[in-house]
Amino acid sequence: MDKRRQIKEIEYKLGVVFRDEELLFTAITHSSFANQKKNVEYNERLEFLGDSVLQLIITEYLYKNYTDKSEGELSRKRALIVCENSLFEIAQRWQLGNYINMSKGEEITGGRERTSILADCVEAIIAAIYLDRGIDFVKTFILSNFRVIIDRAMDDKIILDYKTKLQETLQEQGEVNINYNLSKHEGPPHRRKFYTDVIIQDKILGSGVGYSKKEAEQNAAKEAIKNMEGKNE
Repeated sequence: MDKRRQIKEIEYKLGVVFRDEELLFTAITHSSFANQKKNVEYNERLEFLGDSVLQLIITEYLYKNYTDKSEGELSRKRALIVCENSLFEIAQRWQLGNYINMSKGEEITGGRERTSILADCVEAIIAAIYLDRGIDFVKTFILSNFRVIIDRAMDDKIILDYKTKLQETLQEQGEVNINYNLSKHEGPPHRRKFYTDVIIQDKILGSGVGYSKKEAEQNAAKEAIKNMEGKNE
């Protein structure tokens, strides 16, 4: 994609027009791309800064708006809001994987969908906005984009480990035998996709897909929880 078009499309997704477009370009540049080019910066230093900016803004917001919560509880909620999964959710909303500069090798092995790469890129973009537009602007940007995640965290609706949550939920009803069955896998060894069913009392309660067995099992448990909640409504 042409660099100019790339920048403009991302600015549209973000709702931000950069004064210094090179900051944004650096924020979306993975180290694998920079290693193949001369004099190209990549986003790891911006990621370092963005992590701190995000932590500060979320911490201040929780401190001011949830005065009834203890320090420990606020820390736990903040960890859910700024965790890798939440950042990955934001990246998907922006369709960020389509725009990251990375090497062909990284792309072939699934880099455009890799949670860690996308999450790190979100932090780098936050840093770029902070440097380009200042703290007040980036605060508004963060709180707008993270509003739904903040609300879910405060309402205890964010789950990091769906397998554990499913087990705890079912054990409330007594001892239940939970099995995760790998139904099939496909694709080349470097990009294998796994399909897993979670089976409870000989019934498939949920199915999941992932690029590792662990990810597929978590997604199957997630669907199982969703299906159980649907039945209880």
